[in-house]
Parts: sequence; C-alpha cells; structure tokens
Amino acid sequence: MNSDVVIVGAGPAGIFTALEMLKKGCRKKIILVEKGQRVENRRCPKSQTHKCMNCKPYCHITTGFSGAGAFSDGKLSLSYEVGGDLPTLVGPELAQETIHYADQIYLDFGADTHIEGLEHEEERREIRKRAIQAGLKLVDCPIRHMGTEKAQGIYLAIQQHLLESGVEILFGCECRDLILEDHICKGVRVFDGHQELDIFAKHTIVATGRRGADWLEKLCSEYGIAHGPGTVDIGVRVEVRNEVMETVNRVLYESKLVGYPKPFKNKVRTFCQNPGGFVSQENYDNDLAVVNGHSYKEVKSDNTNLSILCSHNFSTPFNQPIAYAQKVGELTNMLGAGHILVQRFGDILDGKRTWQKELAQSNIRPTLPDVVAGDITAAMPYRAMINIIGFIQAMDYVVPGFASYETLLYSPELKFYSNRVKMDDAFNTSLQGLHCLGDSSGWTRGLMMSSVMGVLMGRRLAEEV
Repeated sequence: MNSDVVIVGAGPAGIFTALEMLKKGCRKKIILVEKGQRVENRRCPKSQTHKCMNCKPYCHITTGFSGAGAFSDGKLSLSYEVGGDLPTLVGPELAQETIHYADQIYLDFGADTHIEGLEHEEERREIRKRAIQAGLKLVDCPIRHMGTEKAQGIYLAIQQHLLESGVEILFGCECRDLILEDHICKGVRVFDGHQELDIFAKHTIVATGRRGADWLEKLCSEYGIAHGPGTVDIGVRVEVRNEVMETVNRVLYESKLVGYPKPFKNKVRTFCQNPGGFVSQENYDNDLAVVNGHSYKEVKSDNTNLSILCSHNFSTPFNQPIAYAQKVGELTNMLGAGHILVQRFGDILDGKRTWQKELAQSNIRPTLPDVVAGDITAAMPYRAMINIIGFIQAMDYVVPGFASYETLLYSPELKFYSNRVKMDDAFNTSLQGLHCLGDSSGWTRGLMMSSVMGVLMGRRLAEEV
C-alpha cells in the first residue's frame, strides 16, 4: 500500500493532524492505522458485569478511535501552562494560540460552550491564598468539560467527518514495525488480524499515546532514534465526599495544585479532578490494571475523585523509567489479586491495612465496584508514598477535610510517557521521514495539548509542496 502520510494511532494527536490537513485543503493521501475499533464499537462490559473482564486482545477503554479520550472525563485544559512541555519546543505564544484554534474545532463538533473556572474571582483569590500558605501553587487553567458520554459523541462526529472526507482508517490493525531504507523511514509494517501489510509513505507519524509509550521506547532504542530520559508519574487516585470539595468544585471545577513536599521535594501535582465522578479501571498490556477517573455530564455520584501524582526523573545509569513504573503497578496488582487496591488515609498513617468491613462503615463509599481493600504502602515506593502523604496534608489546609481518616486512596495510578523524543519545532526526529506526536512523544500530556501538536503537524504537512 502507498500513501503520502501514514499515521499510527487514532488518538487526539493523530486525529487532529488529519483534520488540519483537510481544513487546509490538502489533497495528500492519508492512512490512519488504529489497533482498536470505531468509537461506536467500543464497549466496556463492566457496566453490566460490575467487574473488569480483562478484555482481549486489548482494553476498550484505552484502545480505539480517539484513544483513551473517548472514555476519559473529557476535559480540555485551555492554558498552555497545563499539558506537558510542548510550549518549550514551539513557544508559549504559538501553543496558546493553537489551543484556542483546536478548542474551536471541538466546539464545531459539539463540545459544551460553557467554560469552568472563569468566575468567582474573589473565592479563587482566597483558594490561592490558602494554597500559598500551604506551600502549594495554584495553576489557573480554564476547563471545557465535554463529559465522558459527550466526548464519545464528539469523537464519533470527528470519525465520520474523516471517513467522509477520504481519510482511510484501518481499524483493528496493529503496527508491528517501521520500514527503513538507508536510515530513512519509508513507512510501517502492520498486521490486520490475518496478514502483515507494508504501508509506504513519505511521512510516518507515530501518535500512539500513553498506551504505546513502551512500544515507541523500544523502537527508539532499536533504530537509534535520538531521545532523552523521560518522566513517569506514580501516584494514587483520591476519593472524598462532594461536601469536602464543594467550594473548590464550584469555584474551580478542577483544582490544579503543584507542590514539592519535604524531605525529597519531588514535584507532586493534582490531575484529572472529577466532581461527582466515578473511579475507573484501565487495563494495559501484560494485564496491568491501573486506576483512573471519569466524570459524566448527566450521571453524578456522591464523591469527587482526583489524581495525586509524584513525578520521577531518573539519572544515569538507569534508563528504564516505564519499566520501573510497571513493576510498581504489577506488585500492587499482585497484592489485589489483579484488582485495584484501596486504603483509607487514616489507616496509612496508623500503619495498618484497610478491611472491607471498614469501608462499609465509612461515610465514603468507593465508586469502583470491584475494588479490593488492602495496604497500598506494601507496594508503593517509600519516596513516592512520603511525597504523597506530605502533599495530602498540605492539601488539607487548602481544602479542610481532604486529609480525613476516611479519605480513600486507590492504587496504582500510573502515567507513562515515552522517553522524550528529540525533535525540531517541525517535529522532525533524527530518523528522516519519522515524526512523533502526542503523549507518545514525551512532549504532551492530555487531550488538548496532544490535539495542538496534531494541528501544528497537519499545517506543516499541508504547506509542504
């Protein structure tokens, strides 16, 4: 097969590359390779079974058109200060300008016009004051919340637009390898479930998201693609009653707080806050179960959940940060017999495990049905656990009651990012003909900044003669 452009991965970065090429009137042939299924065919059976069925050959929550975006909480961060390090590559002005541009595309496909976090100025000032007093930084970031169920509809509309506009999307097609000739990337080798196919293209774009981070890291090592050590985030998903988060939920919707707790001073941050949301499970390769959170537009719970992540940056001689985080997850899964573990914050401070009967007696009831009560500290690295405890205690000053005895901590919450691929501002890697985008590149984190990177890549390809 021959194409002008082949894109591996139909997540936001890959999708917006194709969208922008179409918007610019580009007539280049585009083939989009996606390991998973169409949006309308992605279904997680857990809503009926109330437990993870460990679907094979992949988890429908993380794999398929729009990637994890279709089943995420559907939040679009509208500030260049949030979403990774792309602004350091392309410049903050261009990053912010392109955020507004990509946001309008989401609006055109049906995103809610309301933006969270722009009102209640006096109350925001008070929250910031308390954060400063607690040694934390409050990052102002307006949020457009699509909602998990609404996001699926938006991405379905985008999918249909791409298909109707002539983009060839190969669903159920796994990329196995790159095709190289004389140290130039000429395309990709894929498996469609029956046979291997070679797709030749002038430009090959890898945009496989966090799920494909490990795979891309191996490609970089095998083919000598220049890259540097990446970051992994190891943390927990925290769940509290809505009453505790009432003011923050109303004023900010999503509080983005950053701190550097003593004694280690690793960067610790909040991420993916879901007012009235639900804790969820995602399955990665090798049966690794990790925790996440969803927030729907219509269906609400009595709880708010958010992630607290501790960033780890390793130095020589160690260069396997993804494998390190996977081992932490595997150990936690082992303790939970393949399930997500949960522990009360007070039990952690008391040095004891949490029992299932204690959860039943608490004010906070877990929103993840098949979670297993236990001891997450038996698997969590000491440095990460101490950082998380210190951060939660600082958060309690900003949000009184956050560090209560009954606050639930779910584990493992892991965010994998590829070792950062070295590229110029046109996203050219050291391997001619190859470009890496989105979370798999190590430069972005989240829906919006991945979409921005796709827009900028699409413009470059459309302008090329």
